Amino acid sequence: MDNYNAQVKKEERRVRFKKVAERRTNEIVDKIRIIGNTSNRSIYEYKQEEIDKIFEYIHKSLDIQKDNFTFSTKPTRELFKL
Repeated sequence: MDNYNAQVKKEERRVRFKKVAERRTNEIVDKIRIIGNTSNRSIYEYKQEEIDKIFEYIHKSLDIQKDNFTFSTKPTRELFKL
């Protein structure tokens, strides 16, 4: 019975991961679409260097989080500023 309970808990954790990961991934993709709205030059003014800085930061943040799945590193939290 112990092995059965362990298997059930493992499956529950898997289901919980999928549910949370799907929701959070969709939220992030939605936020990325929203940042794309600032590309409208009739409303906003920006320099290419600023755009590069934004996307470098996004890529860096993604790489750090991806590494967290591979390595047991402690997540870092850094706020973005232009």
